[in-house]
Amino acid sequence: MKSKQIIPYLVALGIFVITSLIYFHPVLKGEKILQSDITQFRGMVKDIQDYRAETGNEPYWTDSTFSGMPAFQISAHYPNDYVYYVDKVIRFLPRPVDYLFLYFLSFFILLLALKIDWKLSIVGALTFGFSTYLIIIFGAGHNAKAHAIGYMPLVVAGVLWVFQKRYLLGFIVASISVALEIMANHPQMSYYLFFSLLILGIIELIEALKTKKLKEFTKQITILLAAGCIGIGVNSSRLLSTKEYADASTRGKSELTINPDGSSKESKSGLSKEYITQFSYGIPETFNLIIPRYMGGGTVEELDQDSHAYQFVESLAGKQQASAFTKQVLTYWGDQPIVEAPAYIGAAIFFLFFLGIFVVRGKLKYWLISATIFSILLSWGKNLSFLTNFFIDYVPLYNKFRAVSSIQVIAEMSVPILGILALKQFFEISDKKEQIQKLKKALYITGGVLVLGLLYAVTSATFEGIRDANYSQYEGLLDAVIADRKSMLYKDTFRSFLLISLIGGALWLYSKEKINRLKTIILVGVIIVFDLVSINLNYVNDDDFQIARKVEKPFIKTNADKEILKDKSHYRVANFTVNPMEDGSTSYFHKSIGGYHAAKMGRYQDLIDFHISKQNQEVFNMLNTKYFILGKEANEVQINQEANGNVWLVKSIRIADSTDEEIRALDSLQTKQEAVVEKSIWNSNYPDMPITYKKDSLSTIELIKYNLAELVYQIDAASQQFAVFSEMYYENGWNAYLDGEKVPHVRVNYVLRGMVIPEGKHTIKFKFEPQTIQKSNKLVLTSYALLLLIPISWWFFKKRKSS
Repeated sequence: MKSKQIIPYLVALGIFVITSLIYFHPVLKGEKILQSDITQFRGMVKDIQDYRAETGNEPYWTDSTFSGMPAFQISAHYPNDYVYYVDKVIRFLPRPVDYLFLYFLSFFILLLALKIDWKLSIVGALTFGFSTYLIIIFGAGHNAKAHAIGYMPLVVAGVLWVFQKRYLLGFIVASISVALEIMANHPQMSYYLFFSLLILGIIELIEALKTKKLKEFTKQITILLAAGCIGIGVNSSRLLSTKEYADASTRGKSELTINPDGSSKESKSGLSKEYITQFSYGIPETFNLIIPRYMGGGTVEELDQDSHAYQFVESLAGKQQASAFTKQVLTYWGDQPIVEAPAYIGAAIFFLFFLGIFVVRGKLKYWLISATIFSILLSWGKNLSFLTNFFIDYVPLYNKFRAVSSIQVIAEMSVPILGILALKQFFEISDKKEQIQKLKKALYITGGVLVLGLLYAVTSATFEGIRDANYSQYEGLLDAVIADRKSMLYKDTFRSFLLISLIGGALWLYSKEKINRLKTIILVGVIIVFDLVSINLNYVNDDDFQIARKVEKPFIKTNADKEILKDKSHYRVANFTVNPMEDGSTSYFHKSIGGYHAAKMGRYQDLIDFHISKQNQEVFNMLNTKYFILGKEANEVQINQEANGNVWLVKSIRIADSTDEEIRALDSLQTKQEAVVEKSIWNSNYPDMPITYKKDSLSTIELIKYNLAELVYQIDAASQQFAVFSEMYYENGWNAYLDGEKVPHVRVNYVLRGMVIPEGKHTIKFKFEPQTIQKSNKLVLTSYALLLLIPISWWFFKKRKSS
């Protein structure tokens, strides 16, 4: 490539860097974005980071969250993870500028793969990157999701190049991008990307059958499968450890056949249908994609002084109260539990999408339209239950993910692709009359969609939301809020009408030769960016940034925390000033029985549902919950004098015939004196061991060394004993050693560890040694070798063949 040829791409990169920095300009002052999920994450990851800093090693385990769990889905660094460093080079900008830049860059490459010129590709990249959903996830702190979405277009680019017979380039890009996509570590987004690629593959297969090129198609699929396998292979450690943990997590199959209330439980793997579909997009809510605040915007919105709510409150309580009230008004009237902002794709780009239906020809159009419809239908979740239930029941892995509304990410990518393709094709139409006809059709359809949304709202919508009971204290207040909801819908519908008129007008001016192609591209780009950014700034803006110190160290010790931290022993804390099961802040300073994670250990979730939520004191005791936080002051810390400690010896073993019986046994179990073990586990590990033991004052056991990856205990036993350790049982990593010899240990009390210990003085050591990471390392290195050798060999073969 000549130096002049590379200039447009350098210009594009410069535009992407500058645009990203302008949108998130507070980073130039050293500020950082405050993200709620990342704030919670900082709490959960603190002990892992401390361990790394102190030892230089990776623990793969955290003890500060949910009484202990694997860290594979929290924070884990894997050996020979070279793709991680490739990602760091690509995302060289400060966060979240790096993710926005990645959106732009990845989509730009995708459009280049579609043979779209660089100027249109820049417009397309900005359209994709500023899509409202892709921006609002920064505010919530869904960084892994943004990361995975960012690499989606790059994966598609690699696939398209293979289907275009640019095999070597396609193989390299597909291999590397799949590796980067998986490394981003958001399986749900990667899974949804697979659906989009599957639809593309089906379209390509149909085309191959029609043109009798099945052999060629088979070759292309083989190349893509090889690239995918390499991309997966370099992530073997990450994937295998995650898969291993998934089986033990809430995503895996529960062994219970009962619910906490005693009713029968459906025995199947994956999440419940209710949990999966909790965030289902309403069918009329789909108008949000083209009318931003059709359903009232986010869960809460700030209203101005002209709003009905402001005027109503002002008439009752004055301006100060009215201003305070309208800072956060419950304007959203859909059925989802919480909505940060509407998933607005853009009225302007939707106009081009509909234009694409008429001007774009061939298989790409059918792929993009099919993928868009597919994602919208599945995003409806429980509102289209027959389709959703089919996917949950019969499509592999679909039941592992919640928030089905997020499958709209497929549409977030498909709509701008077809929209930009439409612009490309429109410019290539030589017949001006045909251009005008296509424009009219697009205007009729887009306008028709807006009218349809407006008619539904006027004739059928109640504008009543699920939280309206909050406004029942004053007669007339809810009516004022509903009036504002209507006003938002009407104003934004008019706004969308205006935007499609503007973009249609720009193309009309081009068709009439009033402006040239470059000016048209610039004008269209300005309209699209204005459309999206003016909405985005309502939800993610300067107010979300704070000085770096406050973001990096978001939690300040209360007097209660200081009081507890005087105790240097190993114990756990229950913080009842917050919802302990949706809280990462406690984990920042303490080892919490709660946490903030969507994929906690399955058995621990059962323990929460059956016992912790019901305040079972014996369960708190066996978890070594030594402190209860009831307030922020030192005198609001309650010491649990009955906590069992780190380890204790029991008199007897209660054998449970089933998992159901084991968890129900905790209702009456005296945990200091006895332990419950499932019959099959006891018989397979200790078939010849007694179930009663002589517990006396002469036998002692204590924890003498503790860190995340290793615990050491010292015992002096006057006779054979059974010890219960207040640590989470996880068979795929924790190994027990007695005086240096590996010995079996068993799961007791549903979630803890237990072990038979012979008479005498002994040292017991638990080490976290996940074998999947060690075993997968050879596969990782082999995959990297193939990633280098195959393209090099391919290039030499082609060069030799052509010479």
